[in-house]
Amino acid sequence: MICGLKQGFEPAARGNPARMARQTISRLEQASGLDAISDRLQGVVQNVVRSRRLQDLLHGTWLGHPLHPALVQLPVGAFMSAAVLDALPGQHRPATTLIAVGMAGAAPAIAAGLVDWSALSRDQRRVGLVHAATNTVALGLYAGSLTARLSGRRGLGKLLGYAGLSVAGAGAYLGGHLSFEQGAQMNHGSTEVLRLPEDWAEVGAVAALPEGKPTVRTIGDVRVLLYRLGDDVTAMVERCGHQGGPLGDGEVTGTGADACVVCPWHGSTFRLRDGYVMHGPAGGDQPTLRTRIRDGMLSVATP
Repeated sequence: MICGLKQGFEPAARGNPARMARQTISRLEQASGLDAISDRLQGVVQNVVRSRRLQDLLHGTWLGHPLHPALVQLPVGAFMSAAVLDALPGQHRPATTLIAVGMAGAAPAIAAGLVDWSALSRDQRRVGLVHAATNTVALGLYAGSLTARLSGRRGLGKLLGYAGLSVAGAGAYLGGHLSFEQGAQMNHGSTEVLRLPEDWAEVGAVAALPEGKPTVRTIGDVRVLLYRLGDDVTAMVERCGHQGGPLGDGEVTGTGADACVVCPWHGSTFRLRDGYVMHGPAGGDQPTLRTRIRDGMLSVATP
């Protein structure tokens, strides 16, 4: 049993596999016993991948979208296709080829996943650690499957392949929870946009905004970061899209049209004039709002 957690399941969950799985993951999020391993691995990843350019490549900053979900399509597709071919007669050779392709394609997906994982919060990293460990076991089974196939033990190769696919399915379940329930690598700024009024909301006088320096205003209970260059004003969600850090407290680098704001939590960097992501770990642009100036008064509206 994971350190620091109560053993057993609630009575209502017993006999209900889906409910038991959800309770297990909930306990996993609180499994402080994993933190020693998680913190050490995080340090290793950050020390190995020090290049900002390589980090941005693996985060998918250049793509405007996290890269890891795109990269996993190759190994998953290859392994799934191999499982189908294994169920058909006379398809041993193409199934073996697909497993080899899947294992080769897993390497870049793992690299991108580890870099993304290293910039997550502690509870997210706990689930992510088990997600990675589960997929490592799956790859080990596929390695055994490939070895068995190449040595002529086709029955064992098929058995290990199906076992690997089953374990990989469990890993995918954890990955889905990490993304959709815990919000890892989702754009947290997008949810703020949904809380803003669709119609124009007046912010205040343009003349009151400092030139070339970001400032924060609140619309309802949503903080908006404003940046004025002459008669042009850019408005973006102040909550960082990566993990929700306060961009209003971030350092400003550059000047004028090239000025950027750096998130104080994890270093994601966005260009102030349009929200364009310059550096990760954010994988996408910071959400911006429409702006309108009438009679010297600034108003903003959702995109």
